[in-house]
Amino acid sequence: MGIIYLMLIVSLVIALIFLVSFFWATKNGQFDDDYTPSVRILFEDELNQKSNKQTDGSSEV
Repeated sequence: MGIIYLMLIVSLVIALIFLVSFFWATKNGQFDDDYTPSVRILFEDELNQKSNKQTDGSSEV
């Protein structure tokens, strides 16, 4: 029965750590930009093609 109490205390401490880290990340602006990640995938190929052309062009000279 004692192990159940120990596991309960440990799980509550871990949950408290995750809760505190979530509030810390929210306070520091970790979740401020929610628009860019959803649009980034639409333009990623264009950026990769432009960077590849720039590196390919400089290697020919």
